[in-house]
Amino acid sequence: MTDAPKHLESLSRREMIAATAAALVTPLLQAGAVTTPPAVGVPGKFLTAVEYALLDELTELIIPADEHSPGARAAGVAGYIDGRLAESLEPDWQAQWRSGLQAVEGLSRELNGKPFLEATPDQRVAVLIRMAAGEQDPKTAPERFFRELKGWTARGYYTSKIGIHLDQEYKGNVYQRGEFAGYDAK
Repeated sequence: MTDAPKHLESLSRREMIAATAAALVTPLLQAGAVTTPPAVGVPGKFLTAVEYALLDELTELIIPADEHSPGARAAGVAGYIDGRLAESLEPDWQAQWRSGLQAVEGLSRELNGKPFLEATPDQRVAVLIRMAAGEQDPKTAPERFFRELKGWTARGYYTSKIGIHLDQEYKGNVYQRGEFAGYDAK
C-alpha cells in the first residue's frame, strides 16, 4: 500500500471492519444534515401507504442523512425493498415483511402507547434500539424482523447511486499506482 494515506496503512483488516460496523450504528444517535421529506400517503408496489411510510421511516433511522451523504430515504431504500417484495414469488417472505411491520407497530404501542409514525423521534429511536438489542440472538418478532430490515436497508442503500458514489465515494475503475494490491495466483 504505497499510495494509501499514512493513517490507513496501520489499520488491520479487523479494525477496518469494526470501523465500518461502527459507522453503520453511530448515525442512529446523530441528527441529519441533509434530509428528504418522508413518504407519507405514498402507496408502494406491494406495501400499503401506511406500511410504506413506516418502512421509509425505519430505513431512514437505520441510515440517516448526515453531513457526509443523504440517507436511506433520499436513496429510495423503501422503494427498493417494496419493489423486491412486489417481484417476489415467495408469499411467505412477503407475509414475513407484513407481520414484521405489524410487530414494529405493536412494539411502539407497547413502549409509547401510540403507533410508530405518531411517536416522537426519540420514541422511534427507542423502538429501534429495543429491536436491535436482540440482533445476535433474536427471540421476539420485532428482533427477528430487525435483522431482515437492517440487511435489506444496507443492501438497498449501498447498491444505490447515493450509497455507492456519495457515501462510499466510489470513483469507478481507476488505474492503481504502485505495488499490485490484488490477488496473484502464481
